[in-house]
Amino acid sequence: MIEPFAAELVRGFLHRPDQPSGDAIVLTHGAGSNCQAPMLLELAGEFAAAGLLALRCDLPFRQARASGSPSPGWAAKDQEGLRAAVDAVRRIAGGRIYLGGQSYGGRQATMLAAADPGVADALLLLSYPLHPPGRPDKLRTAHFPTLLTPAVFIHGSRDPFGSLDEMRAALPLIPAATELVEIEGAGHDLKRKGAAAKALKHFMAFTFSRYNSGGQS
Repeated sequence: MIEPFAAELVRGFLHRPDQPSGDAIVLTHGAGSNCQAPMLLELAGEFAAAGLLALRCDLPFRQARASGSPSPGWAAKDQEGLRAAVDAVRRIAGGRIYLGGQSYGGRQATMLAAADPGVADALLLLSYPLHPPGRPDKLRTAHFPTLLTPAVFIHGSRDPFGSLDEMRAALPLIPAATELVEIEGAGHDLKRKGAAAKALKHFMAFTFSRYNSGGQS
């Protein structure tokens, strides 16, 4: 069941599972998109089918205006919005809470988690924007050494915001457990058949190994 959801700083849609596991995930969008992004719609459906409550939500910058990208000044407010979304689903679900985002949304999720490791049990990062296209010298990794939350990175093999080799070089900066999952032939939008199902499969296996089999982050 999908239903509109709103709370302070939060606007989006809840996907309620038929057989809830008690766990939940918050999913948000990139700089040029919103919570209706096809990847988020598909992914939220996949998580709900797997028993997780899924909230796909608009970041505060998107709530403020229907189109356009955020200015750098929005980052703190957008992270506050993600925290509010996590708190909202925590009041509904009684289990582990995961946080995910596509591109800009994923970057804000990592920055929030780096500042507050307790905000989520694990991160799902779709097309992390490692650097602006054509600017590999402008790495967005300054906070990686303080990121203590386990994270799965889903990345297209043709993503101009960071190649797979660049991602492999950057992820060891993160002290927490990480996994890099390739979506072959995909660009930054991850538009490939089966991408959402593959993301779910790897994320569920990753979190199971961390929390259900005695794995450590």
